[in-house]
Amino acid sequence: MGGLGDELVSVAPKVMDASSTTRVIGASSPTQVIGASSTTQLIGAAPAQPLRVLLSAYACEPARGSEPGIGWNWARHLAEAGHEVCVLTRANNRLAIESALREMPVRRLRFAYYDLPAWARWWKRGGRGVHLYYLLWQWGAFRVARQLHRARPFDVVHHITFGVFRQPSFMAYLGPPFVFGPVGGGEHAPLRLWNGTPWRARFSERVRELANRLVRHDPIMRGVFTRASVILCKTRATFESIPEIYRERCRLLLEVGMDHLAGQGAPLGGGRGGLRALYVGRLLHWKGLHLALRAFARFLGTDPQATFTIVGKGPAYASLRTLARELEIAHAIRWVPWLERERVLELYAEHDVFLFPSLHDSSGNAVLEALSRGLPVICLDNGGPAAIVDETCGLTVPATSPEATINGLVAALQTLSSDTERRRRMALAARERADREFSWTAQADRMTGIYNDVLAGTLQGAR
Repeated sequence: MGGLGDELVSVAPKVMDASSTTRVIGASSPTQVIGASSTTQLIGAAPAQPLRVLLSAYACEPARGSEPGIGWNWARHLAEAGHEVCVLTRANNRLAIESALREMPVRRLRFAYYDLPAWARWWKRGGRGVHLYYLLWQWGAFRVARQLHRARPFDVVHHITFGVFRQPSFMAYLGPPFVFGPVGGGEHAPLRLWNGTPWRARFSERVRELANRLVRHDPIMRGVFTRASVILCKTRATFESIPEIYRERCRLLLEVGMDHLAGQGAPLGGGRGGLRALYVGRLLHWKGLHLALRAFARFLGTDPQATFTIVGKGPAYASLRTLARELEIAHAIRWVPWLERERVLELYAEHDVFLFPSLHDSSGNAVLEALSRGLPVICLDNGGPAAIVDETCGLTVPATSPEATINGLVAALQTLSSDTERRRRMALAARERADREFSWTAQADRMTGIYNDVLAGTLQGAR
């Protein structure tokens, strides 16, 4: 058996071509780019001809959430916007991708598949060595991308997943203009908000914050930042985590989007019984559910018939169940470990408010999904959720001290419980905002504008 480097060179990409027919759907000008605290402008005209785009998407899988869904949706919608897109992704995504394309072909979209040799994959089992595996995959994928580029040159090279500002992409060294992101990971909340979580969770958060601070000293990341034509940051917190010397090439852009969903209108509840709150997502300690449960316990004093449905599973499940029993609210909590996506979408219509107090989400896919189903959102005023939610469709709570944050969540629940008309207006505004600002068509148009500005050399720094 050869060394790892020899294996990387010898693995050839498996490519599936879509139709070569091209058409152009351009971006409007100016294009709105949604940032963490305000809306900024990108000027970019529609392309005179479709661009050849290499999309590096380690995670890319249809009908999935989180990073796999992000990779798939950007690939699909950039191709539908008129670009010729070649996606370089992991070989284990192939079956799901090819199955989806058989059901719904996408013209101008093709895939190249690459993975580390089987004997090396034990590193990432259980998630323990995923970062090392990812780094080695990036190096091997770069060598595959170089072969693809030599065979037929790309106009733009774009790294899309993983979208973390401290994790490199060697695609920066390929040669064409390089788009890095959207990337996140710079978001944070005061460490005292972690009080009440297990010590391992608090330790992990300290390690994460240390890793963020060390990025400015990382020679690999400096190389990526130096060669990037543009660094797309999901939030202003991530923008501020980029070393200052590189910030002039940063732009703010959330990476999430939504397809238009037929029959989105959900009937307004709350006329009978108490407020029905909902959480959907993994049960991780940094999702802030320890704060949500404490807030809900206090809220029950004013709305004894209220219920809180928690959909998801994860390492925080046992400690959260214990906390609910200690708070004596177990009777009002409904735990749902897993549901089919179609059933989750139906579940939004059965609730009145989406409670999502995550401590450092870069995006907030679940928040956008809730808005698209007409559910007002309560979240903290940091990270991606705060960029998605405005005053028309939800309430944001300052992330300060545990007591103040819990009181803020209680007040938000009470506001939406007592003011049915305000909740009705927010429900309508939520659907409108999701469809207007965060449709995948709008996102692809924004990215088209970015590509054009990169190629024209007219991209301005973030404001």
